[in-house]
Amino acid sequence: MKDQDQNQNVLLFTKKNYIILLVSIALIALSFFLMAGATNDVPTEFNEDIYSFRRIHLAPTVFFIGIGVAVYAIFKKDNK
Repeated sequence: MKDQDQNQNVLLFTKKNYIILLVSIALIALSFFLMAGATNDVPTEFNEDIYSFRRIHLAPTVFFIGIGVAVYAIFKKDNK
């Protein structure tokens, strides 16, 4: 009976896992802010800023780093 009570109180993630997961969510949110930008007010003119380094390279890189950090947070085990 005591073994069942102890198993019910064990959490799957530790505080450190949740902190790492929050960091990953912040990175993913940052990547979406980096992808966003000013809109083109004049529809007949082409805005070259659509293909900027920030939108094409930096934002997706930050996004995939955030996904990687989230996967790490999920699979990280406590060393207790």
